[in-house]
Amino acid sequence: MTPLTGWGRTAPTPATVARPRSVDEAAALLKEAGRRGVVARGLGRAYGDAAQNAGGLVLDCAALAPSWSLDEETGLVTASAGMSLHDLMMALLPRGWFVPVTPGTRYVTVGGAVAADVHGKNHHADSSFGAHLRSLRLLTADGTLRTLGPGDDLFWATVGGMGLTGVVVEAAFRCVPVETSRMRVDVRRTRDLEETLEVMTAGDHDYRYTVAWIDLLARGGRMGRSVLTRGDHARLDELPPRARRDPLAFGPRPRLSAPPWVPDGLLNRATIGAFNALWYGRAPADRRGLIQGVAPFFHPLDGVGGWNRMYGSRGFVQYQFVVPFGAEDTLRRVVERLSRAGVVSFLTVLKRFGEGTPGMLSFPMPGWTLALDIPVGQDGLAAMLTEFDGRVAAAGGRLYLAKDSRMSAATMAATYPRLEEWREIRRRADPDGLFVSDLARRLRL
Repeated sequence: MTPLTGWGRTAPTPATVARPRSVDEAAALLKEAGRRGVVARGLGRAYGDAAQNAGGLVLDCAALAPSWSLDEETGLVTASAGMSLHDLMMALLPRGWFVPVTPGTRYVTVGGAVAADVHGKNHHADSSFGAHLRSLRLLTADGTLRTLGPGDDLFWATVGGMGLTGVVVEAAFRCVPVETSRMRVDVRRTRDLEETLEVMTAGDHDYRYTVAWIDLLARGGRMGRSVLTRGDHARLDELPPRARRDPLAFGPRPRLSAPPWVPDGLLNRATIGAFNALWYGRAPADRRGLIQGVAPFFHPLDGVGGWNRMYGSRGFVQYQFVVPFGAEDTLRRVVERLSRAGVVSFLTVLKRFGEGTPGMLSFPMPGWTLALDIPVGQDGLAAMLTEFDGRVAAAGGRLYLAKDSRMSAATMAATYPRLEEWREIRRRADPDGLFVSDLARRLRL
């Protein structure tokens, strides 16, 4: 048995880990799974317990039939589920293509992107990963390899279904043509939360990618002050002359690595407060046309290897919710409560969501989404987050399953209105409940 955790490094549980390299090997392993069932796992970037299966079998799919192909005319990519978005970008960008959606890290697999229906800075313009899928190949509980398209209900139960309908083996999706591997970026500071909301509402439609970093420790008239970053893929004629020599170059590497052991409490109110003040103070008041690389724009934390270790041995909770447009008061109350309590969050980001996909358990919906990284051990944290759960549910919002590690089954049932529909489709595909995870047990899925 191997102890496994999510990226937040909380609640480890032991499981038997197998590493199939082919679909046939994976199918044979399904037949050997015991009464505790099986779940697939990619690169372990779900923050909570979605890719854990206490006492059962976990399929590490990172090496599962590695392959990919690109239709140079249409940008249609067909990739094995174990391939990472990092490797895809390394292959695609020099050919003038970019993945349709990327979350805040490149180190997620294609299968994980499907299972979590990941979103990025462009959701308001391009929706989530599932919106760009053209087909899936899914290994189901009976060992059958099924090819699914958007007209199949099992397709949409799998998109955002957290690996509980089967093992995603392959996915086909359309990519975005680009002239360069750089981004054209506008940066603006806002004085408080109200200005942040106003500026994003008025101008986000002018940009493909947008995100606001919030100084959660700012209080009073500065509460919710932010650094707003918005941009698009840079054209060749927008690059400085030297960068035009190799405009599609892409070869990022971690610049730093977190030490294997970090003292508990390193990220505290004093250190995060100092960082926030420095980050906000150094940001330009309003700068247009900054040229950045893809990696620092989309994945700044990937530049620090093992950055999750910086939270210490107890790990951290990632809390992400969405509330619909019109429920801004709920967002304000949450930010005010966190600010007043002095809650430490190393990374607090706000985005606007557009239309979601038909995925029954897909997280995004039109509205505002706030994500927090909170070190475990802060006084009153559990009660505060439970309070927020109630506020989010009352506003018609929901929590993100790929980030969750502590939501209750009651909150899940109250916030995902298509849960029973998803359960029925899952029962038909997996009548004996072979596919299961710690998250599924906790939320009674």
